[in-house]
Amino acid sequence: MSVGKESRDGFASRFGIVCAAAGSAIGLGNIWRFPYVVGESGGGAFLLIYLGFVLLLGIPVMLSEFVIGRNAKRNAFGAFKKIAPRTLWPVVGIIGIVAAFVILAFYSTIAGWTLHYVYLSVVNGFKGADALTVTEIFVSFQTSGAFPVFWQIIFILLTAIIIISGVKKGIEKYSKILMPFLVLLLISLCIRSLTLPGSVGGLTFLFNPDFSKISSTVVLSALGQAFFSLSIGMGALITYASYFPDRTNLPVTSFQVSLADVIIAIMAGVAIFPAMFALGMLPEEGGPGLIFMVLPNVFQQMPGGYVVSIAFFVLLSIAALTSSISIMEVVVAFLTEEFGIKRPGATIITVVAAAFVGIFCTLSWSTFEHVSLGNRNIFDVLDFTASNVLLPLGGLLIVVFVGWYMKQSQVKDEMTNMGILKLMVFMIGYYTRDTRTDEDYTRIRVLKLKMFEVFLFIIRFLAPIAIAIIFLNGIGLIKSL
Repeated sequence: MSVGKESRDGFASRFGIVCAAAGSAIGLGNIWRFPYVVGESGGGAFLLIYLGFVLLLGIPVMLSEFVIGRNAKRNAFGAFKKIAPRTLWPVVGIIGIVAAFVILAFYSTIAGWTLHYVYLSVVNGFKGADALTVTEIFVSFQTSGAFPVFWQIIFILLTAIIIISGVKKGIEKYSKILMPFLVLLLISLCIRSLTLPGSVGGLTFLFNPDFSKISSTVVLSALGQAFFSLSIGMGALITYASYFPDRTNLPVTSFQVSLADVIIAIMAGVAIFPAMFALGMLPEEGGPGLIFMVLPNVFQQMPGGYVVSIAFFVLLSIAALTSSISIMEVVVAFLTEEFGIKRPGATIITVVAAAFVGIFCTLSWSTFEHVSLGNRNIFDVLDFTASNVLLPLGGLLIVVFVGWYMKQSQVKDEMTNMGILKLMVFMIGYYTRDTRTDEDYTRIRVLKLKMFEVFLFIIRFLAPIAIAIIFLNGIGLIKSL
């Protein structure tokens, strides 16, 4: 564990740490992407595989980022520069920072859509609209040019207001307000969805696995969802962990954040699928347009749909905001610590640059609709570059760094808080038949596997293979084979 570092802003409470880190992980990937991926991948079977990957791979990879961040007490670039000076490892930090900036640019486009849909819900803009009309409303807005840019800039400014206030008075303070509110909204939506007649079909779809649906595509999809939904590979968790107090229990925190991420994703499914089944809609009908072109029609058909619609899109906006806070902080922390720029100035620079690039993303369906690369518009190019190249590459190099470059004693010190914490011991019992005597009897032998040994094995061998598969699948190599 690092000692003797200069005073830095940081988190003040365990609850604040969990809220902020969970807010980073919980975003549009949980509430927008997760339900439609589940719908396309057979429901319960996908869910089981996804949970397995989060437990086996997601938590160890997240813990790796926590170890790097708290050990160095620096931004994503500075952390690698401090731990591995005069090497090429700081390039990993640069990859994370570039990924964070690119994601902030196109993420703010979708986040702006959520704000617009909050407005539409409040003014009852979907009243009397059928499925076709709801779709036309979205397409008209998406291609209008000025309105999407307006909402995008509003969203970036909201993020900047929180970032400019610092870690303790900004990120932690607002995360402790937004995250509980998000959970309460989601619980209320789940309750409303489950009270609809015929909603049990949605629960059956979500929790009753149909193993005949399992295919290589479903497995790869679950692996990718487990990786991306935890905010891994772009330096956000390294940056947040650099603000953790030395007393923070990193293994427990990584488990708590991952658990919160999974629970929110499942609750989003509980809020959406029962309502769809109750109204006679099939889950695979959603797809990527589920949130903006299907659910508004669902809400219109249910009793109390006006309130439900407002609550849902406020929920979606909060999830987007908590994630964008962590994404922007990656860039701001880099500018403040590596270039000596004060936080307000670093925030302004990040906002202006992200808004400039983001506007091109937002106008990908209007002004710049004819600008494309390989049949992808500007938004899709940035999305593909970050999601399929930068994030997997960053995640892969991070686990290799922790597993093979950092000293084992250094990693273990962070995981145990210099030996204060005792790592879990896994007890695996198995039966053996002993024939040394005439009497047959069964004896239990116990194999003790220390948590650190399991962690080290995963990040050295299993995680690199899994992330490499995500990378190869993302760039289309596995599909082409």
